Amino acid sequence: MPAKSDQSPAIASLYEEFLAEREEILKHKWIQSEEAGHDVGLETALVDWALHHRTSWKQETGNLSRS
Repeated sequence: MPAKSDQSPAIASLYEEFLAEREEILKHKWIQSEEAGHDVGLETALVDWALHHRTSWKQETGNLSRS
């Protein structure tokens, strides 16, 4: 079994950020789909969220170190 590196906490933090961002995108997908009356699809929701909400979400959550 490989020894844990010093990067393990950073990797865990990055993964937690990924999961939080994914959750926000899925919420956005649900809202867009409800408004449209049909499933808009993950790609559409992802692009819209990234263009219109990602920067402010990163500012609000303090995740500005990674873009």
